[in-house]
Amino acid sequence: MATPAVDCRAAALDIIMRTGEPCRREAAINLRQLRYFVRIAEVGNITKAAEELNVAQPALGLQIRQLEQELQTGLLVRHSRGVVLTEAGKLLLERARRLLQDVDDIRRDVLALSDVDQEVLSLGLTPSIMLQIGPDMLLDAKNMIPTVSLSLVEELSYGLVLSLERGEVNYAFAYGVDQARPGVERRPILEEELLFIRPATDAVIPETTTLAEALTHELVQAGERDMVQQLLRTAAEKFSLSPRILYEAQSIPAMRTLVVRGAAASFMPYGTAVEELRTGKLVMQRITDVPLRRTLYLIKPTNAPAFKQQDAIDSFLESVVQRLLESLGALARRVGT
Repeated sequence: MATPAVDCRAAALDIIMRTGEPCRREAAINLRQLRYFVRIAEVGNITKAAEELNVAQPALGLQIRQLEQELQTGLLVRHSRGVVLTEAGKLLLERARRLLQDVDDIRRDVLALSDVDQEVLSLGLTPSIMLQIGPDMLLDAKNMIPTVSLSLVEELSYGLVLSLERGEVNYAFAYGVDQARPGVERRPILEEELLFIRPATDAVIPETTTLAEALTHELVQAGERDMVQQLLRTAAEKFSLSPRILYEAQSIPAMRTLVVRGAAASFMPYGTAVEELRTGKLVMQRITDVPLRRTLYLIKPTNAPAFKQQDAIDSFLESVVQRLLESLGALARRVGT
């Protein structure tokens, strides 16, 4: 008797949880696609999800389209206000959440067995901090906390807070964390001065400028949810000025490239453009009359359980702060205790 035909469109989702379906091929689904899909489903908007994930919107959309192609079914219905899940999308969301949690549990449990005292420290960093001291942190961790596996997660500050609340990171260094955020314990670390970044030219550019003069330039900035743009608009409003934001980009490399090419200037933290500043491709100016400053916090979940190697981890986190202060120099000052 012939084997009944199997509807691959309906069965494709089951490949995530089990194998052996007599379909033509297995779906090449990866964990990144599932994480992206879950975040889009949670916020209901691809643009917002791209901002929180620090991923360019076209790249995020491509990942979802590839996921839909592999599963041979639509997962999202796009409309002017965002997206809604199809029935297949609802099923995928439920199972993807379980699968991602299982993967995290597997990783933690396997690492715990690989060494008697092995622990996993997931630490969130903003892109500017990662660019400044990320590699150094990994080297320091190998020496200072050899029995702890360090995993660095790079996101914008508001994305790091969300990752902390979802239990995806143990600690994070994030800027401008709301004091009233429930379930999040914060400790102020340092106050950092933002810079006006311009393309290098043959002309001599002064080391300082005023906010009004800087705002005469066309700008490229991150989205409206980004802290730098919020600080800039707040400062400009005090003088009845308006930033001329010609480009908005969620990709930091894209922002830097536009400035290097001379298409725009930008208000940025030092770390965002550190390599281009060191090599002379970009020039920085400090704002003298209305300095733009932001506060860095070390955050963790309220009532988080202590690590077995907590003292060593605390020492390592303090070394991160010291490295960052050394990197920023006169652009930062320590706050808190």
